[in-house]
Formats: sequence, structure tokens, C-alpha cells
Amino acid sequence: MQKYIYERASWPDMAFDEAPLHDLINRLHHAQGRLLGKLDALGFDVQNELVLNAVSDEVVNSSEIEGEKLNRSSVRSSVAKRLGLETAGLKIVQSDRYTEGAISITLDATQNYLLPITDKRLFGWHSALFPTGWSGSGRITAGAYRIGEISIVSGTIGNEKTHYKAPPPERVPGEMKTYLAWLETDQGVNPYIKAGVAHLWFELIHPFDDGNGRIGRAIADLLLARAENSQKRYYSLSSQLMSERKAYYEELQAASGYSGDVGRWAAWFLGCLLRAVVASEEKLEAAKRKAVFFERLRSENLNSRQLSMLNRLTDGFEGKLTTAKWAKICKCSHDTALRDIESLMKKGVLRRSIEGGRSTSYELV
Repeated sequence: MQKYIYERASWPDMAFDEAPLHDLINRLHHAQGRLLGKLDALGFDVQNELVLNAVSDEVVNSSEIEGEKLNRSSVRSSVAKRLGLETAGLKIVQSDRYTEGAISITLDATQNYLLPITDKRLFGWHSALFPTGWSGSGRITAGAYRIGEISIVSGTIGNEKTHYKAPPPERVPGEMKTYLAWLETDQGVNPYIKAGVAHLWFELIHPFDDGNGRIGRAIADLLLARAENSQKRYYSLSSQLMSERKAYYEELQAASGYSGDVGRWAAWFLGCLLRAVVASEEKLEAAKRKAVFFERLRSENLNSRQLSMLNRLTDGFEGKLTTAKWAKICKCSHDTALRDIESLMKKGVLRRSIEGGRSTSYELV
């Protein structure tokens, strides 16, 4: 019979040798220093753009890891409004309750990182994720710890494979009491390692009926904000986890086994975090180009439709931009859309795409 880490006599001792991780920690500090150095040389507009992108990416990707796809435009507009960030032509898009809940968790974790993590706070996060008390077509216990067994399984009915079985529900309150006390106590553990171990430990307890992955990543975000002593996030851990989702699940599963190899998980987590910071450096260059682009257009007196569509194009527009798409997105007539496009072409902002096709399409110059 398979045994799990919480069945070890030493549970919940998460001790391991930090020495092999020192090189990763040094490389992480170096990458962060390089990123912050580049940011210091830039204006607030670029910094705010990077913060907006990072927080939006975190919300969208943390949900997508669990198979929930959020509308990125809706997330960006809501995050910008909540953080009081002004971005050229960012159209306000109404979001649903679930999206607002996912945003609330991320922002509470990163903006209020000095507040303690308590049962009550986690229950609030869970209620925000599941405001109706339903997950898909199933009723769940929302805003409270689970009262039933829970297992991580894959495969079709009759051919299921159990990857992990969480501690029984009667153990959850006690397990969480120990966990929350550890979170708020300084054990002398490197704060970046603590963020990774905290995420793993939470997933091992799996205290809720659903939403454990999203809340576990929010806890990691909060501890990363504490490690950096900053509300501003210039990178997205969940974006990197999403791009490495297969390895992410494999490492979680490996750490859940009876051998209790937490050191392997910590090394993988730090490497993933390092790659997230490096990826943010690349996004910084894109944010800088966007800021310069809109600064150049500041005197052009563009209307709200044009600014909104240019924002979409600079963020990575999916597919080809046609007059019909412009009219649909901006909720205007075909003639109005054509006038908007022709005006931008005269200003040297747009041009007709070289690629042929049934419909004329346009691209940024």
C-alpha cells in the first residue's frame, strides 16, 4: 500500500539541507538585482506597465493551471483600476464574480503581505473563489475546511490512477494550525525557500474541497512579497509554473511520497522562480517599447477606440486585425471602424498586412 509524506513519523518536519541550494539563491538574487537595476533607469510608466502585466499574468495563469480560462482584458482593466494605474487606452471591461474573486486573492496576498495568514483570511480567499458555493456542477464547502476525503486522480472511469490521497478531514484543522503557526514564525529559513516549502506543505494538506492550487500559489506570492518587502511585483511565478506545468505536477507528486524529499522540491521551485525573474527581464523590454510607442502618440489626439485597439495590438493581438474585428470589439459600425483604421494609417501607425487573404488585414508599423 502506497504511503505518503504525512504518514512518516517525522511529519510535519520539513527539515532538509539548505547548503546545495545556496548557488540557486545567489543566482536568484543576482537576477533580481539586474532586473531592479534596469527598472531604476526607467520611468514610472514602464514600471507600472510591468506591474500591471505581472499581476494580470499571475491571476490569469494561476487559474489556467487549474483549467479555468479568464478573459485577460477583463483582468487587466480590473487590476489597473484597483491599483490606480493609468495606461493609455486601456478599456474598462466588466468582469464576473469569479474573476473578481481571483483578482482579490492575488492583490490581497501581494498588497497586504505583512498581515498574518489566518484561518479567517484563507476562508475569505476560498469564499471569493467560490462565491456561489459551487465548483462546476458540484456543491462544495466554501469558506471552510473540507469535511470529506480528497484524492488527486487521473484517467478514465474504471482506469483511475491515484497520485495522492490527502490527510483525512478530521486531521485538517490540526494540520492547518501547525502550518499557520510555522508560516508566522521565523525559523531562520531563507525566505525564498520558505515560500516554496509553504506552497508544497499547503498542497500536501489540501485543506479545501477545491481551489487548493490557486490558494497555495497565493500563499507563495505573499511570502515572496515578504522576502522582497515590496508590494510591487515585476514577475509572475504562476506564468512560469504554467509554462512548466507538467514538471510542476511531477515535482509536487515526487515530494508527496513517503521518502519526503523536500530538498528536491525546494531546488526545483527556486529554479522555476529564477526562470520567472529572467523572463520578466524580457517582458521589461516589451513594456519599454510600448511606453515609447504611446508617448510618441500622445500629441495625435486619438479617440478611445483607437487607443483601446492599439493597447490590444501592443499586448499581442490574436489573429489578424480586420475592419470587421475592429467594429465588433469596439462596438461600432463598419464605416466608423474603417475611418479609425484609415486615420491611423495616415499617421503612420498602421499599415496593410503584406499577407494576402479574403479580407484586408492591418498591422502595427
